Amino acid sequence: MKLLRLVPAVLLAASGCAAAGSAADSAGSAASYAPGDLVVRVLTGGGFAPVSAAVTQLPEISVYGDGRVVTIGPVPGLYPGPALPNIQVRRISAADVRRLAQRGLAAGVGRGEDMGVPTNVADAPTTHITVRTASGAATTDVPAMGIDSAGDGMTADQRAARERMRQYVEDLRDLPKTLGRNSVGEAVPYEPARIAAVATPWQPSADGLPSDPPAVEWPSASALPGDPVPDRTGVNCLAVEASPVLSAANSANARTPWLSGGTRWAVEFRPLLPDESGCADLGR
Repeated sequence: MKLLRLVPAVLLAASGCAAAGSAADSAGSAASYAPGDLVVRVLTGGGFAPVSAAVTQLPEISVYGDGRVVTIGPVPGLYPGPALPNIQVRRISAADVRRLAQRGLAAGVGRGEDMGVPTNVADAPTTHITVRTASGAATTDVPAMGIDSAGDGMTADQRAARERMRQYVEDLRDLPKTLGRNSVGEAVPYEPARIAAVATPWQPSADGLPSDPPAVEWPSASALPGDPVPDRTGVNCLAVEASPVLSAANSANARTPWLSGGTRWAVEFRPLLPDESGCADLGR
């Protein structure tokens, strides 16, 4: 109970100088957010992954001040898969946005608790959890979330802290259960205004199976491959208007070569989310 009283009090101290995006008031209920404010995010990355993954990685969950909840939808078990990721958006109320933020702070996001690292797990990804507060973004990183096991060398306090974070993420994953089925709108496809093309030199398949698809002419006036991504050798990124690219990519797949300036490029598409404007916002 001491913790539940402390969190609103700390946020109240900053609310006098906070803008409309502040996180809580003296009653413990959240104040209003600007529509485009990123309020809650869960992103899991790291571990064994392709060199381009740090740029193309999509957050699992992003909640915005106007009630948009952007998530990754189901992925068909096909090879090669579709060229475009399945991103969905649902709507919740502004009051429920505040409840989700408060739930995260109560679970300990930003509190600086020791999450430990399981000693019997190697190269596992880390889950990054962010909640917007009056004083800025509160963050907590949980290495190897959900794969704790006996003999992993962690203390009881570490296990308890990790379990609170795991439960919070599970609550975010199942919003109809957390908020009530009638409180969550139906999922519809996310329509980005801009999209990042993460390009690497295209290589034909080694065994010819399945056969490589025909090349598609790059539809944007901005030529591939874009600018080199810092610390990612051979990876380039180009952010362009989404509409012409989406039209062309709907009939392509993940192995499609994209022809630009006479050169074929392999492209991973990363739709930019409402709080992102270009390649510099990716991989942060």
